[in-house]
Amino acid sequence: MVRNSTRGRVLTLAAAFTLGALLVGGLVFAGTRASSTERTADRIRVEAAQRDKAQIKTLTELARTTRDRLVPVLEGLDRAMPADDSTRPAAVTSADVAGWQRAATAAVEAFVDPPSGETATNVARSSLASAVRQIATTVDTYATSRALTGSTRETVVALAVRQRADAIFTWSNGATALDAANTDAGLGHQHVFLPAPPGSGALTPDDEPEGSHGP
Repeated sequence: MVRNSTRGRVLTLAAAFTLGALLVGGLVFAGTRASSTERTADRIRVEAAQRDKAQIKTLTELARTTRDRLVPVLEGLDRAMPADDSTRPAAVTSADVAGWQRAATAAVEAFVDPPSGETATNVARSSLASAVRQIATTVDTYATSRALTGSTRETVVALAVRQRADAIFTWSNGATALDAANTDAGLGHQHVFLPAPPGSGALTPDDEPEGSHGP
């Protein structure tokens, strides 16, 4: 009877030890698994941030190139169809208009097939792309008006003036979103705005110096 009692206690202790080991092992495994999941999530977040930062840099370079390409187009349109009714339109040749159309078309093509990025970057890109298409439409509308006469031509030119204003406003939204994306990514302020006439309602760059990390 003593042997059986001792044997029972030994088996009980062994079973308790085994159960404890299993529980501890399970807790260690669960902790290790959670830690591994967190590390994977952290790695994915870092990779996404690095990828987005690279996309923001590329988009900013594209925006600057596009702005430089479109400023002469907008200056030409300003001469051809000034927003101020008191200003007489300047003479424009067919070659001038054809040049604007080539520049606008090239700008549109530069935004074709964009990569998918973070939401803020996508918003900035889509706004800039939309503005570029609107500018191309403005040029085409003005080109169409040149074959018209009288009140019909005046109506079409007025439509082109409105399209140009909408395009500049849309670009200002994209440029503001791009500036915010740059600062959030640690790249500092980047002001890539098109010239906008006073009172147009377009957003304008803040007073922070280019590349600074101010608010």
